[in-house]
Amino acid sequence: MKTAKTISTVSKKPPFKMGLFSRTFFLLLGLMGVSFGIWLQTFFSMESGPRAVQMAHRVITSVSITRSALTYAPLEQRPALLLDLATQEGLRVQPREEEDILEPILRSPYWQRVSEEVRNGLGSQTLIMWSVNEAPGIWVSFDLEGDEYWLVFDREQLSLIAGAEWIGWILSALLLSFLGAAVSVRFVNRPLAQLAQVTQQLARGETPSPLPEKGPAEIRNMNVAFNRMTRDIRQAEADREIMLAGISHDLRTPLARMRLEIELSNVSEETRQAIDEDLAQIDRSIAQLMEYARPAAKAPDEGINISQVLTDLFDRERSHTESLGGQLTADIVPHLFARIDANDLKRIVSNLIENARRYGRSPTDDRAYIHLSAHSKGNMIEIKVQDQGKGIEEHEVQRLLRPFSRGELARTGVNGAGLGLAIVERLLQPIGGRLELRSPPGQGLTARIEIPKLKVRESARKTV
Repeated sequence: MKTAKTISTVSKKPPFKMGLFSRTFFLLLGLMGVSFGIWLQTFFSMESGPRAVQMAHRVITSVSITRSALTYAPLEQRPALLLDLATQEGLRVQPREEEDILEPILRSPYWQRVSEEVRNGLGSQTLIMWSVNEAPGIWVSFDLEGDEYWLVFDREQLSLIAGAEWIGWILSALLLSFLGAAVSVRFVNRPLAQLAQVTQQLARGETPSPLPEKGPAEIRNMNVAFNRMTRDIRQAEADREIMLAGISHDLRTPLARMRLEIELSNVSEETRQAIDEDLAQIDRSIAQLMEYARPAAKAPDEGINISQVLTDLFDRERSHTESLGGQLTADIVPHLFARIDANDLKRIVSNLIENARRYGRSPTDDRAYIHLSAHSKGNMIEIKVQDQGKGIEEHEVQRLLRPFSRGELARTGVNGAGLGLAIVERLLQPIGGRLELRSPPGQGLTARIEIPKLKVRESARKTV
């Protein structure tokens, strides 16, 4: 089974990709994060040794003071002294039992260094445990008058990282990294964003806003060159319009004289008709050249009711098609809104209908049967112009979209400059539309265009 031959003038949208701002932002953020991590590692490495010695001296001093205080305190005052040490100094003294369940100190360089310094100061028999009887803390053993005790420290007091304080510093550093990356990227990407904006304006046929000719030398030189380029483009377009208008006037004036002279001449009716058809072909080619050279209008800020525009166009084109012996039908869904200039939409659909009238005649009776339809399809509005002609070959589809290209039938019996489809494609590009040609075997040619549909909320506001 043969399948329909399809060609689209606009490729599918690429998958989502991060913009330059996001890429640069995350790159700088990653570099800042890595730098911050390396700085922390270096800081901890340099701080680990001195802090371990400092914490060990603190443990030794606390054990010595506690032992001395308990030694010289009367027995009846020792409970009050132990309570005071626990509440005010954060030191707990507990008796050491043989059945205590011990968990060794962590085997990290920092804690091993603390343990080594404590044993050097209190004696090699001193025990330093991570927990006793599953109670967390730093447990240091000492003896008092032949009895064994534990002096318990809070881990945060002796740790290398001081808990919430260090977390606050880390979060502050990360926040500053975010802000620094955002400000840096915005400063770098702002000129590029401005350039992208005015480039899009230029692509839509609008007069772009001039770029500021200030800032760093590279940006300033780029903006100066771009502003000069836009001025040259506008001047070239103005010169082209004047040239084409002059050519059109200078060619159509002698064509009109030639038609008048032919009507007054004594040539045969058949010769007069052949010459008149040649002159009509020249005049139509001039009209197509002028239409192709005319830029697309700026899309309106508010959407238009394209259903109404297409209905008006259908009424006009139906009469003209019937006068040529053809038939034009339509199926237009009402209340379809899109941002497109009404005249450009008429030019697009008129060219497709004219193309169908010329090249889409039915092989059975040599008449053009054309159907115009407009429907909503997802986020797009689909407009179709279908004929019942012979269609086109697959290898001709892509070539017909190029300017000044015509099919085999057009070369043999139909006049024109071969710009109809090229004009449609050119008018669709600024608004993000697309043109697609389908030619199922034996079913003529279907020209399908898609136009971005206006949002429901905006179109509802338009109808109110």
